[in-house]
Amino acid sequence: MTSVVIALFIGAIVVVAALVIRQKRVVDVPTQKVFSAPTQIDRTDFPGVQQEWVIAVFTSATCHACSDMLAKAQVAASKNVAIVEIEYSDNKELHLKYNIEAVPTVVVSDIRGVVHKSFLGPVSATDLWAGIASVRDPQLQTATDGNCQNHDHN
Repeated sequence: MTSVVIALFIGAIVVVAALVIRQKRVVDVPTQKVFSAPTQIDRTDFPGVQQEWVIAVFTSATCHACSDMLAKAQVAASKNVAIVEIEYSDNKELHLKYNIEAVPTVVVSDIRGVVHKSFLGPVSATDLWAGIASVRDPQLQTATDGNCQNHDHN
């Protein structure tokens, strides 16, 4: 009888050890943060901006790519397009309001504050300018959506 108890005891230890080893092998993959840009902005957050379009560039003084993105965006400034920099240390409340968790973040919004295009992180000048142009000119957006109307895609 003693040998049966010892065998059951050893068996229980083996099962517990196997479960502990198995538990250590299962590693939960950490979830990845998904950053997003706002889909609507409040135009009253940008006093003095009267243009039809606003390109808001959320930046940080410690971000090297941010100044480059701001410079690229400023090329698009015109009588119809305002460029607004929202630097984190100067405008922390707007970064919080719009849940900006990564910079640079660029949003292109219309007169009502509806965001038509956004860019997270650094992008090429060509991609930024093409994105801005496609929002401002819907015909251009159709021409640049990958469906060239001048070619037959058979």
